[in-house]
Amino acid sequence: MWSLIGWLSVIVIAGAVAYSGFFFYRIAIKRAPKVFLSTNRDLKANPPVAGASWGEGQNWISSQKIQNVEILSADGLKLRAYMIPSSRAEGHTVIIAHGYSGKGKDMGAYAKIYAELLGYNVLIPDARGHGESEGNYIGFGWHERRDYLQWIRYLIDRKGPESKIVLHGVSMGGATVLMTSGEDLPPQVKVIVSDCAYTSVKAQLSYQLRRMYRLPGFPFVNSASLVTRLKAGYSFGEASALKQVQKAKVPILFIHGDADTFVPFSMMNELYEACRSPKEQFIVQGAGHGTSYDRDKTGYVSRVTNFVTKYM
Repeated sequence: MWSLIGWLSVIVIAGAVAYSGFFFYRIAIKRAPKVFLSTNRDLKANPPVAGASWGEGQNWISSQKIQNVEILSADGLKLRAYMIPSSRAEGHTVIIAHGYSGKGKDMGAYAKIYAELLGYNVLIPDARGHGESEGNYIGFGWHERRDYLQWIRYLIDRKGPESKIVLHGVSMGGATVLMTSGEDLPPQVKVIVSDCAYTSVKAQLSYQLRRMYRLPGFPFVNSASLVTRLKAGYSFGEASALKQVQKAKVPILFIHGDADTFVPFSMMNELYEACRSPKEQFIVQGAGHGTSYDRDKTGYVSRVTNFVTKYM
């Protein structure tokens, strides 16, 4: 009898863990509105990673002449991006990566820095599973890193071998550009700016599972990772900005608010210490997640433009 009860308990627990894997996949990975973000105590902006700059960026984007461009990903997805050309660019272009559940046109405030102050062309993609790009899952930067390699090649093909390219990302976009940094980048990529990136998908989801659901990472994140491997083709353990940045050769500026509790500030320290390429860090006092620009606009613009100009 006790043996039967034991086996039944194991089956029930295993079933619950398996169910949780599919549940958290639907919540976090599957393409769908992320309603839970609006109630997350660690996010003060709505929409996430926008802050007061949301209106500023939207107004600026709406006033620009935007060219819609498209590529086909290695796995057959149509990916959309928006090009804002500059007559002063001379081959200088920034690719800006948006955050989780966002879209390229959310990044107007950052695009404005490069277009107006530096005179660069601006390319702002919709990540796979976001905006007008195809895809039924979110890659958290891991599959997107390969998409960014294609966007880089797209620019070089059209702007020529003398192109000079910056990658700038915020939140998931910050992790995306760091994951891209560890790839074999063409020499045209000169500098990377990463704002409030997480170290790895596993670490970030484990952290949020504790914060939002009071659950341990094991076995629930592991179960969701297995489902993600089956449905989306990657696991949380391999999707690591920390491992990628160890291989980076291009200069990287790390930005993070010291009051960020959505992607904890400590993650920036881990990433910065792991980086072996030329690097700087800009810590914004009192800034929460994705609000460093809003908290210290003058400092943000100054540090970004000085760092980028130094290596471009």
